[in-house]
Amino acid sequence: MELRHLRYFVAVVEERSLTTAAEHRLHTSQPSLSRQIRDLEYEVGAELLTRSVHGVELTAAGQVFLDHARLALMQVDAAVEAARRAAQPARKAFAIGFQTGHEMNWLPQVMHVLRDELTNIEVKVTSDYSPDLAEALARGRLDLAFMRVEPGYDLEYHVVDQEPLIVLMPSDHRLIAKQAIHPREFVGEIFIGGAHKARVLGAVTEDYLRRSGVDIKLDHGVDNLAMSMSLVASTRGLALMPAYARNLMPSSVVSRPLEGEAPTIEVAVGYSKSNTSPILKLFLSRLDELVAPNQKH
Repeated sequence: MELRHLRYFVAVVEERSLTTAAEHRLHTSQPSLSRQIRDLEYEVGAELLTRSVHGVELTAAGQVFLDHARLALMQVDAAVEAARRAAQPARKAFAIGFQTGHEMNWLPQVMHVLRDELTNIEVKVTSDYSPDLAEALARGRLDLAFMRVEPGYDLEYHVVDQEPLIVLMPSDHRLIAKQAIHPREFVGEIFIGGAHKARVLGAVTEDYLRRSGVDIKLDHGVDNLAMSMSLVASTRGLALMPAYARNLMPSSVVSRPLEGEAPTIEVAVGYSKSNTSPILKLFLSRLDELVAPNQKH
């Protein structure tokens, strides 16, 4: 079994089509890809994929194999990245990721903590969805990230903040006269909330509404704040979003707190347990001085 077999298998599963995976992702022919998958199944000794009217689907054996295949590929990528870094020991770099929008709250303090070391290292800053940051950490592409606590990854997390959820609404909505919004006000309104890659936010929101005794369905599921605000303005709906949304609101959108004790969503510093970077160790040792200025909203 070769690594390409695993990459081909994962590509087919994610594209849900042998043809699409072959033509648009793997740049090979569909018959050749089919042979590779058959060879893989022969080596495994079990059928991994079936075809249906809905496309390619996993068998029970395929689902189990997929989890291990992804883990193996992540470990290989991490090993390659580690080897490349070791080949250039004189060049120190520290790669930090932020869930998009959180840079505004955290980057100034991060750079302050690292300032004593900046003459000797290159700091690389990126922003992305939280699940993508988790994958980058697992693959060794990032040293540290400010993100959600994402399930399913072998990462270490230090929670550095608890953000309350707030209500976003159009600037001329009838509810702007209220100082705080009770969840029952969502009944009858277009409701916008976290979904897709914002799965942690979606779970927190669902739990809050259930505890509040409010039975409403999600009209629009979004995975980023920009889309949330666009939908609030265009559909005149209400959205439940983390408090850092206030940093990015256009004039057409306003916010109000929730009435009573608002649910919170964690902001965490995540990193790989296997990362031995001395810069990471230094950063974590000074985490307390970074957290203090951000314990307010």
